[in-house]
Amino acid sequence: MSAGTPLTTSQGVTAAADPAVSAGSAGADPSCVAPYMLSQMQRNIASACFVITDTSGASPLLSSPGCVIASPSYKGYARGVVPVDEDYVYNWTRDAAIAVSEVLHSAPALLPAAAAVQAFTDYVTFADACQKSTPGDIGHGKYDVQGGEVAWSSQSDGPALRVLTLLQGYGSLSPAAQATAQQVIARDLACLLGPSPSAGPGDTTPWYQTTTFNHWEDTEGNSLFARAVQLRCFNQVSANTYGIAVPAGVSTAISWLMGVIPAHWDNANNWYTSLLPPVTRHSDQPPVAAYDPAIDPVMACLYGDGITYDDPRLLSTAAAVRDHWTTGPAAYPINAADNDIGLGPLIGRYADDGYDGDDTGVASGHPWAVCTCNFAQLYYSLASAVATGTAVPTDPLALGFFAQIGVSDPGAVPPGDVVQALRAAGDRMLNAVVYHSDRLSLSEQFDQGTGFEKSVVDLTWSYGAFLSAVRTR
Repeated sequence: MSAGTPLTTSQGVTAAADPAVSAGSAGADPSCVAPYMLSQMQRNIASACFVITDTSGASPLLSSPGCVIASPSYKGYARGVVPVDEDYVYNWTRDAAIAVSEVLHSAPALLPAAAAVQAFTDYVTFADACQKSTPGDIGHGKYDVQGGEVAWSSQSDGPALRVLTLLQGYGSLSPAAQATAQQVIARDLACLLGPSPSAGPGDTTPWYQTTTFNHWEDTEGNSLFARAVQLRCFNQVSANTYGIAVPAGVSTAISWLMGVIPAHWDNANNWYTSLLPPVTRHSDQPPVAAYDPAIDPVMACLYGDGITYDDPRLLSTAAAVRDHWTTGPAAYPINAADNDIGLGPLIGRYADDGYDGDDTGVASGHPWAVCTCNFAQLYYSLASAVATGTAVPTDPLALGFFAQIGVSDPGAVPPGDVVQALRAAGDRMLNAVVYHSDRLSLSEQFDQGTGFEKSVVDLTWSYGAFLSAVRTR
């Protein structure tokens, strides 16, 4: 499948609620393809019976159980006529935590509970191996398929996300696996509460208070996303009922993060700033004229604490993000075409993103499946909140967000109609992802002009984001 074709039941996909509407079409229920998306994601998770081979080195490496590769693509991998310029056959701490979290969420509805527990147990063992391979840098970003060290940057969102996933499934583990999980959690917390891996001699400033490479791994600064997931991590550790030790400094960290997250609000632009100074770009990345508006604050709300779904400032930020990719000189051409058939829009990462992902030599950003699914999840999350009694935000900052989905005066519309509009907006985005997928195989990006998939294939995080969105729906 190329730039976009609706999927029908004849192609092995569960039918939508309305049999006349196929997944990937306007008005379809995108959650009907969740079982298949889960099976696609599981292909990137190694087990004792399913081994992944990394052929990038002199000798092939066979994966250890619990390894979660980001994608089966490697440098020079050719899909069609455009070679891929990246090697993603590695275990990223962040991506692995997000993927395994969705495996746990999928049981028992989409996956037998025993299978989820086994995958989670393998993940715990693999995480332990990763930490032991980089004892001086527990926040290391990625590892090889055996949990070995790979030259890469440190990112403080990874340990926090890993702790959250370990807490999520902790109760399902055997006593022996729980003991290992406790060790992994203790190391991650010590990493976040201790000095940065790159701190100089005598610098004892906790890492959560300093800069980190962002979750896109191309820019270093005081990251709103990292701070939000760290806050959720510390909150859940503090409230755990498993007897997991709460280190000294956690309550201080919670107070500090709660105080600093509001400082990301940019009153002049009416959006949350994703990165506060000092901000530097990775040495191999071109400079950016402007980073915000960016999807980062939306992701901070979904994966972290400190920003709520009904926060008018978040909704103002989200409106600016959507506008950036649909109106003006930065708008993706594919969004105009999709709008004509009742789909979209597709969403990108940040304002001046120049990452292409394919070996074309062209510095041009594109929409990402992860970003689009996360934006859809914001719609679903707010819809669920309103449906269960949260007041519809009527602050002037929120008006642009609602106007984009056809609600001109949210205070004058019955809450049930607002819920319906929010869910329909989320469905348009997820159906665009399905429409442009290659038979439900989700790559990292979609071409901004044609809608064809591009960059690495079968990105684990793309599937995780889709599953998280439909679960929220």
